[in-house]
Order: sequence, then structure tokens, then C-alpha cells
Amino acid sequence: MIRAIQNKALRRYFETGKADKLPVQGAAVARVGRILLALDAATKPEDMNLPGYHFHGLEGTPQRWSVRVTANYRITFAWDAPDAIDVDLEDYH
Repeated sequence: MIRAIQNKALRRYFETGKADKLPVQGAAVARVGRILLALDAATKPEDMNLPGYHFHGLEGTPQRWSVRVTANYRITFAWDAPDAIDVDLEDYH
């Protein structure tokens, strides 16, 4: 379950379905929605290791994970069992 979303536009999209403030457009918005649904249903970070998501752990402390939205954008998150926390939409490339 998603407990905390850092990015305001991402939180707004998750809570209301309004995507006008997201930094991605078109098909990427639908992909963000699918990723958020999967993350909300996940019971452990590894549940996000789905085909095409390019799931991987990030270096650093605390441990964070990443899934691909587009070539540049990723949804990143930390885990505080059983919830995803600090969910963010980042352009970290």
C-alpha cells in the first residue's frame, strides 16, 4: 500500500486522477497510473519486478527502489513494511 507520496503532482494524480500537473504526457501518464496501482497492491518491493518496469535497487541509505516510466523518468520509493513510502516521480538521468 502507498502510505506517502513526496511529489505533489504525483499525489494529486493518485488521489484525484488529475494528470495536468505531471511532468509526463500521453501514454506515460497511463503508465504512471499502472505503476501506482501495482505499487499500491505490492506487499514487498520485489512485487514491482514486473516485465518492462526495469525494477532495481538504488544505492544509498535508506534503501530506495526504482521503476521506469519513460527513458528519463522513474518512480522511486522506499519501503516501510508493509507500505511504500516517499514515492516520487524523478528525472534522475
